[in-house]
Amino acid sequence: MTPPLSASAFLSALKAEGPTVAEVGDWRDHNRNHKGPWGPVHGVMIHHTVTRGSARTVELCRKGYSGLPGPLCHGVITQDGKVHLVGYGRADHAGPGDDDVLRAVIAEKRLPADNEQNTDGNRHFSGFEYENPGDGKDPWPAAQLEAVERAAPVCRRHGWNERSVIGHLECQPGKVDPRGFTMASTRKRILDRLK
Repeated sequence: MTPPLSASAFLSALKAEGPTVAEVGDWRDHNRNHKGPWGPVHGVMIHHTVTRGSARTVELCRKGYSGLPGPLCHGVITQDGKVHLVGYGRADHAGPGDDDVLRAVIAEKRLPADNEQNTDGNRHFSGFEYENPGDGKDPWPAAQLEAVERAAPVCRRHGWNERSVIGHLECQPGKVDPRGFTMASTRKRILDRLK
């Protein structure tokens, strides 16, 4: 069983890796825990926001929208590479995913194809949203790609390797995020940082 880090430990882990971190509102207590448990956690899930504009993106991820209340992740990474903490606890980011993928993440093995939506991903993953339209054409600035590695400190604190970091598209059929870089390249960057 892997309990989630405390909010303070999560913040400390991020700051130890050197990014600029912004604490947004009551992020430590802003969550969807009334909808179910958060934990045990087994990995980090990466998304893109399908938005433009940092302030608008952070606000959307913090508050959500009529069909999906916030927080929509734990951290929003804007195109300048800044990490905005918007929630902590259960967040509406992963939705239902594939239990075979979750088992592979737990075992830190190669991921199988996702073909089911039978597991509560919001319970088992920390989530980072990256500000990007997700059209596959919009550039990912170098600062933001470097910030994709910011999942590494969470892995380091839990004793996980790079296989504990997945994209939404690897866990839920029909999802395409993140689009614009590969999860294989991301895991390689995280592996290098963890060394």
